[in-house]
Amino acid sequence: MTLYNETAPILVNEEMGCNIWLMTVKAPQIAAAARPGQFVHVRIPGMDDHILRRPLGIYARNLNEGTVDMMYQVLGFGTDRMTQLAVGDSVELIGAIGRGWQVPEGAKRALVVAGGVGSAPLYPLIEELTERGMEVHAVLGASTVDALVARERYEGVLGCAPACSTDDGTYGHAGFCTPLVEAALTEAAESGNYFDYVACCGPEPLMRLVASMAEEAGVFCEVSLERRMACGVGACLSCVVDTVDGKKRACVDGPVFPSTSVVW
Repeated sequence: MTLYNETAPILVNEEMGCNIWLMTVKAPQIAAAARPGQFVHVRIPGMDDHILRRPLGIYARNLNEGTVDMMYQVLGFGTDRMTQLAVGDSVELIGAIGRGWQVPEGAKRALVVAGGVGSAPLYPLIEELTERGMEVHAVLGASTVDALVARERYEGVLGCAPACSTDDGTYGHAGFCTPLVEAALTEAAESGNYFDYVACCGPEPLMRLVASMAEEAGVFCEVSLERRMACGVGACLSCVVDTVDGKKRACVDGPVFPSTSVVW
């Protein structure tokens, strides 16, 4: 895996809704190298007292423009500092890092499940799968309608609206998105038009439940795990994941893992 370290000028940095922001940067080497499910490790300027980088999933890339999109939710000092950066400022990126989505060869039908900002690492996947001619169904869950920030972008790629849920019932199914996942898997089984692949990213309880549903349905499933990272390149062992094959590093052995390999 070749890693690039680029000083990336900021082209866009704007709030999408519900404290979720979109940052677009010029990083042509990383844009060209990135694969769905990988991430970048971001050094944020003006944080001399907080030297650790922030791992952010790659939301989208534009090869012609050499740009990378990152979606982030403001949760602490680092992400709050990111909101203060302006167009023309720069961030330093290392990437593209990690094991991305590994769709089984010959798969024809996929179910993609995203909770909250988990929709970002899955978006490049649905782009790739639809380009391959696969049939892709998507389920998006969020706390409220304004937090479904990727919904229209998903619809543009899929050619139809993804199934959505909101915790407060302001859009789509009222409640968690797991009933929509269960319904999709049940319908597939009853019709005989089975899914070959399930991909999930979001809060860990959601991924654990989706992994269990997929296993029960006999469908190969992958999940993208979030861990705190220091180095981001496999040296520090701060992002260890317990798996059936022992301890693995989320940054380089993941962040995407087969769901049955994770010790939940």
